[in-house]
Amino acid sequence: MERRYLNSKIHKAIVTDSNIDYEGSCEIDVALLKAANICPYEQIDIYDISNGERLSTYAIPGKPDTGIVAVNGAACHKINVNDQIIICTYCMLKDNEYVNHRPTIVYVDELNNIIDKPINKKFNAV
Repeated sequence: MERRYLNSKIHKAIVTDSNIDYEGSCEIDVALLKAANICPYEQIDIYDISNGERLSTYAIPGKPDTGIVAVNGAACHKINVNDQIIICTYCMLKDNEYVNHRPTIVYVDELNNIIDKPINKKFNAV
């Protein structure tokens, strides 16, 4: 059996821009993508801490070291500039793969600068 597990997370990023006329997606500083182990065009889930909205879209790489986190397209109706968000990816793992799985978690400050090195947390199987 396979189950869905957290793979990557950017915790408490601030939305810096939005463009409703763009076709969709979320533009994220490529340095943040790399640190969080999120690939360009990978599906991401966004959880808006500021207003409780939740949605799925995909990541596109933004200019490195700019701190850009831009929500585009229809998502602009649910997530606003200056909202604080959590960006996550998930993976499917078999029970024997779960034992060694460590999600990558990146913490950022109010300018979306990484404040801690990515943390790979290992959880003990229940």
